[in-house]
Amino acid sequence: MKSLHTLAAALAASPLGVRSAPGPGNVLPRATTLTNPVLWQDHPDLDVFRVGDVFYYSSSTFAYSPGAPVLRSYDLANWEPVSHSVPELNFGSKYYLNGSGTAYVKGIWASSLRYRASNDKFYWMGCVEGKTHIWTSPGNGAAKNKGEVSNWNWTPNKPINSCYYDCGILVDDDDTMFVVYGNTDISVAQLSADGLTPVKQQSVYKHSETIEGARMYKINGYYYILVTRPAYAEYVLRSKSPFGPYTMKTLVSRINGPLSNAGFAHQGGLIDTQDGKWYYAAFLDAYPGGRIPVLAPLTWSSDGWPQLVTDNGNWGKNYPIPVQTTKTVASPVRSDNFTGTSLSHEWEWNHNPDKTKYRLLGGTEGGLLLQTADVTTDLFAARNTLTHRILGPKSSGTFRLNISKMKDGDRAGAVLFRDRSAYIGVHKEGETSTIVMVNGLTLSEDNWSTTGRGTVAAKGPTVTGGGDIWFRIIADITPAFGTNTERTARFEYSTDGIKFTGLGPAFGMTNSWRYFTGYRFGVFNFATKARGGEVTVKSFGMQLV
Repeated sequence: MKSLHTLAAALAASPLGVRSAPGPGNVLPRATTLTNPVLWQDHPDLDVFRVGDVFYYSSSTFAYSPGAPVLRSYDLANWEPVSHSVPELNFGSKYYLNGSGTAYVKGIWASSLRYRASNDKFYWMGCVEGKTHIWTSPGNGAAKNKGEVSNWNWTPNKPINSCYYDCGILVDDDDTMFVVYGNTDISVAQLSADGLTPVKQQSVYKHSETIEGARMYKINGYYYILVTRPAYAEYVLRSKSPFGPYTMKTLVSRINGPLSNAGFAHQGGLIDTQDGKWYYAAFLDAYPGGRIPVLAPLTWSSDGWPQLVTDNGNWGKNYPIPVQTTKTVASPVRSDNFTGTSLSHEWEWNHNPDKTKYRLLGGTEGGLLLQTADVTTDLFAARNTLTHRILGPKSSGTFRLNISKMKDGDRAGAVLFRDRSAYIGVHKEGETSTIVMVNGLTLSEDNWSTTGRGTVAAKGPTVTGGGDIWFRIIADITPAFGTNTERTARFEYSTDGIKFTGLGPAFGMTNSWRYFTGYRFGVFNFATKARGGEVTVKSFGMQLV
């Protein structure tokens, strides 16, 4: 590994532009330094590539819907969500929470996204429920527009009737499409001219230990396949032919940094800039916040193998920014009044939503109407819980709800959502609405069935006459992975949006990786007696604290 120790002191004194407060227009000012993690949010199993001047990033979402978010960057340091490759999880009835069970921890795992210039089309592929699903979207002239996409329109294609596990797409120099996939036994499939069906597939490399998370590249006449050894190493396979034979070298193994109490950087991919520089993007296990992306420069050995640039042998906290540009993206520190015609791509439902039970109200005031979609006492089984990734290392999420049209038996509020959850909200019984803090909502790690439906840990005041209530969750997702330390979250409410009052005990978050996804902020409304009630989510704001 190459070392960056000579730059460490200078970079430590540089302004950390990535973490600056948003400038005018709610955009991030230009950074002069890349600071790891590049985005302190849960975006695992990343696949990053460049089209013209635009970098795109795809990640896994499991049962959350829409799935496979697409993020955009102009400098590899600042990112914003712009689309989802899978607008609806068309993988079976349980993804709809319609009485056929739940799909927590199933759905979209490591998948792949690529752009094909010859037909101006984006391809997403991922193995779900034993088949390889394919969604495509026109690029609307992305190659001619330096990578910019004016509109995304994703449509499903016929699945491939086999599982391309942890797959990675390659569009070769001659426009042939390949996909690499597998666990321990790595295979390559050549795809048809339209990129939708296999015409040849072959095992190309077998290893004595688990390797997965494959990505494939063509660089200077060589085919490179990156595979991860979970959860601590990244290996590079190289060949002159897509079908091998391949030789292997280690890119990183048990590399420390850039965060304490987090896992080793692994399972990533290669990205090049317009001027020919190369980078390796990977993720850290950083629970309770999930798996978060980090980036480091690469150099190439004289015989054509990538080498990571380190800081005294560690993954650097800071590096020079990869691209200097005047283009900006929206800050992750933002608010949402739901004034658009569709939800922004920051949001994902807990499963596919019941589209008849929510709508954006439009107009200058905006708002999101959530009608009760289910009669249940189980929050995990309730449809239309809307979730938002938490920004680390510590942030607050504040929802403003109008509760005037809740019905007897309804439950609504703000939830800290994962397999061990808690919420602050309103329970309505008869004509009485009471602010409560509830914990003890749990899923079993054996089969992800509900094992705890929650206990009221604290009661606040009775609310008369309905009106607006603000619910705030303050979550510390500083990594504590592999430790016995429980990071905590606090819950607050306000009746005027100015003075907030804490309610209930601090909630200890789990550091377990088995649910894979990190904690999220969420808002919910469900019925325990009869449908017919509704709440209006007037706004959401997230701030670093």
